[in-house]
Amino acid sequence: MARVLIVEDEPQLRRDLVEFLALCDLAAAGVATAAGLRQALADGDSPDVIVLDVGLPDGNGFELAAEIRPRYRGGIIMLTAFGGSDDRIRGFESGADIYLVKYSSLREIEAAIRSLLRRTENHATAARDNWVLDSRNWALTAPNQRSINLTATEFALVNLLCRHGGDVCERQKLVDTLARPKTHFDSQHLDAVVSRLRRKIGDRADLPVPIKAIYGVGYTFTAPVIIR
Repeated sequence: MARVLIVEDEPQLRRDLVEFLALCDLAAAGVATAAGLRQALADGDSPDVIVLDVGLPDGNGFELAAEIRPRYRGGIIMLTAFGGSDDRIRGFESGADIYLVKYSSLREIEAAIRSLLRRTENHATAARDNWVLDSRNWALTAPNQRSINLTATEFALVNLLCRHGGDVCERQKLVDTLARPKTHFDSQHLDAVVSRLRRKIGDRADLPVPIKAIYGVGYTFTAPVIIR
């Protein structure tokens, strides 16, 4: 059963949401403060979706969403009285997936939760079957969820290969991409970078390395990949 945490300081609204979602076969619980949310996440039993109020007595929901987003992989729904476009933009920039105003009906909130659960479930399934390239943190995650941190040169190489969608990337294009100003970088250097990277991925992921050399042409990334 999917778990939903309601972070709302209005007691009646919090109770209404928890009781209604329970009737909808969702495991719902409620807390009234930012501290309550932090404690729930610290306990290690993360909910699948967080419904987050902006105006909490001990914190700002926008700031709280931005704080938890880097380590929380579930869905975040902002539920607030602030319905202006600037507030909505701020909500999405803070890490919210859906932004609802408080006069939304209980059925509408449930529908938003269901939609978000389907989205996150599909994403998790895709992540299990694919390699994932994290463009922000320069990391490559294998289908077994083992992550490999990449150097700037390694990331540039993998990023270019992945963006070719399984097609071969020519050696000269890779050399031109990896070369730095005032430094010498040729085809031999490229092969050395690829060789070190293949060993690194193989050692840390313990899976076949999806970087294949096409003799006389270039390299290709042979596995399906998601680029974030």
